[in-house]
Amino acid sequence: MKVTNVNLKKVEDKGSVKAYATIILDDSLAIHNIRLIEGKERLFIAFPNYKDKNEAYHDYVHPIVSNLREAIEKVILDKYNN
Repeated sequence: MKVTNVNLKKVEDKGSVKAYATIILDDSLAIHNIRLIEGKERLFIAFPNYKDKNEAYHDYVHPIVSNLREAIEKVILDKYNN
């Protein structure tokens, strides 16, 4: 599975959220509202999620294998830095 398109919207003055991304995988599946967040040590991505009645967060969608997550994070960071 490959990221075939990335659309990034940078955010001003929203605290730790620096951008929102939409990615397309294999020209077939879109994932919207991936957040690019500034952490204590580095920028990282957070997939769209919701909070349940117990205040726990759960992702709507997320990669199962780490190499896909790393590839998604890399293309989003590359787009953000350019």
